[in-house]
Amino acid sequence: MISTTPEQELREKLRKITALFAGATTIGERNAAAAAIDRVRRALNAAAQTEQPVEMQFTLPDHWRRRLFAALCRRYGLEPYRYRRQRHTTVVVRAPRSFIDNTLWPEFLQIKDALDEYLNEATERIIREEVYGDSTDAPERAG
Repeated sequence: MISTTPEQELREKLRKITALFAGATTIGERNAAAAAIDRVRRALNAAAQTEQPVEMQFTLPDHWRRRLFAALCRRYGLEPYRYRRQRHTTVVVRAPRSFIDNTLWPEFLQIKDALDEYLNEATERIIREEVYGDSTDAPERAG
C-alpha cells in the first residue's frame, strides 16, 4: 500500500481544481496540466476579442492569499499590480470581466480553500505534537 503525504494530496487536489476550470473531462486531460492552462489562456484571449478588459481591484487580507492570487493571474498571462499609495492588501488586474467572474476568481477561491484546509490541519497537528496536546480555543466565561 502506497501512502501519500498531506502535501501530495494537496498537490493532487490543486491539479484537479486546475483541470476543472480548464474544462478537462478525462483523466488524461487532468494529467496534462500544461495543456489545460493553455486552453484557459485561449479562452481568455477569445474573451479579450469580444469584451473590453476591465480593471478590477481585489482586497486580499493576508500575504499568502495575495501571493496565490498574483501567481494565478500570472499563470494566465495577466499582470497583477497596485497603484502607488494603495494598501499592500490591494491587487489590481485588467482582464475581461467574464474571465474574472467565471474562471479566475472561482478558481482562486477553490485553491484558497484547499490551501486553508491543508494549512489548518498542519498547524493543528504541529501544535498538538510539539506544543501541547490540547489546541482547542479558550472557552468563554461570563464577565
